[in-house]
Parts: sequence; C-alpha cells; structure tokens
Amino acid sequence: MVREEERTDSNGTGRFRVTHDEENGLFRSQTGVTMSPEMFEKLYLSPKVPHAGDFNKRFANPTALGFFGLVVTTCTFAIILMGWGGAKGFAPVLGIFLFVGPVLLLVAMVFEWIMGNFFPMMTMGMFAVFWLSFGVLQMPTLQLGDAAAPEYNAVLGVYLIVWGFAFFTFFVFACKINVVFAAIFLLVSTTCFVLSGMYWKISTGDMVAAGHLQTAGGAMLFVVALLGWYATFIIMAGEMRLPVNLPVGDLTHFWPRSDVELAATEHRD
Repeated sequence: MVREEERTDSNGTGRFRVTHDEENGLFRSQTGVTMSPEMFEKLYLSPKVPHAGDFNKRFANPTALGFFGLVVTTCTFAIILMGWGGAKGFAPVLGIFLFVGPVLLLVAMVFEWIMGNFFPMMTMGMFAVFWLSFGVLQMPTLQLGDAAAPEYNAVLGVYLIVWGFAFFTFFVFACKINVVFAAIFLLVSTTCFVLSGMYWKISTGDMVAAGHLQTAGGAMLFVVALLGWYATFIIMAGEMRLPVNLPVGDLTHFWPRSDVELAATEHRD
C-alpha cells in the first residue's frame, strides 16, 4: 500500500512530501523550499511579489554579483577622493569604472529582469550607466573639455546634481526594503550633492573649499562601500547557508504585504 504525507520542516520554512510504500518498507521524499517575504527581500533586496514563472528557483541569485561590482567601484573611487597613500587621478583605474563595475552590474541587471525583480533591476541598471558615464568623463584621450576651465567644472556640477535627485528617488522606494539599502541610496544621493559643490568651488577658484568637499564626499562613499560589502556578505551567507543572521534593519513590516496578487489587494482596498 502506497500513501503520501506532507510534512513541514523543523524551521517552518519549507514543506516536503513523503511517500510510504508499506509493502516494501521504503519511502522517498520531495522537498520544496518556501521562502518567507522577509527572507526573500533580504536576499534579493526586492519585495516578494507573485510571479508567473519559477525563475527564482531556476536561476542563481544575481543580486550579490551586482553588489560586488558596485562596491569594488565605489570603494576605489572613495579612496582616491580621500587621497589615501597619495592616490590622485582616475586614469589608472578606468578599467574599474568602465568594465569591472558596469559589466557585473549589467549582467546582474539582465538576470534580475529575467527573474522579475523590478527594483534590483532598476538599481543595477542605474549604477551601471552612472559608472560608465563617469568613466567616459575621466578618459583623457577623449579630450571632452579643459578640466581647468570654469565652464567645464560647472557642467560637471550640474551633472552630479541630476544624479543626486535620481538617487534620492531610489532612496524613497528603498525605504520599503531595509535600513542598509536605504542608507546606501541616501548617502550616495548626498555625496552627489557634495561633489557637485566641489566642482562649483573649483569653477570659482576656491580650491581649499573644494578639497574639503572632495574629502567629505570620499568619506561618505567609503561608508557606502562598507554598507555594500555588508549587504553582499549577508546575501552570500544566505545563499551559501552560512549560519549567520546579521541584521539589515528590516522595514517590510511597516508596509502592507506584497506577496499577494494585485487583484486581491484591490479587492481588499
């Protein structure tokens, strides 16, 4: 006689089906792991919403890959801005700005799109084009303008102000995920405004104030890099089943649950 029984694991996060064959004394189990909305948002930095497919089960989590590209690029940029060890100029590390960061971010963006993770897709894509555009501006062979000209530096100030408002928009939506993710966007947005002030000070010839703003911007970006490394470690630990439970400041419990169909939400409202 063959009978099936569904059980829940000891953690309450997964279910498995056990098939008993009483005549032969055999049984087999099929495990299907279910993930809570809180765990999903911790690993994918995106609200858990219903998907038509099962891509999250078929593909590896790309979020950590994109974050790795982001933090390597941001950390390098921050250290040069602060002038650690006498570091000065971005020409020697253009490969990081043009390839390491953007390539990893673009690959992650494509797979976030395939998996239906909207907010990480937008995040990866925005950071990728930001670093690509910034890297192009630093290429001396293009001779896009005279770096000492007031007009050139004023335009760079405008460039960073636009990006500052863009990152602040993402900060608003990141407040639905967790404190670490939201802090990254808030600090990046603030840094854009600070570095914009730096370029305007350069355009007016106030190099002392520009130097202070550059150091302040580098320090804030270094904190962003540290938060990025922290988030990357947490995601990798979760995927590798490392028994650590580091806090990220979950903000999802302040919002309505998102792992329900839109039609159900509209009906409830």
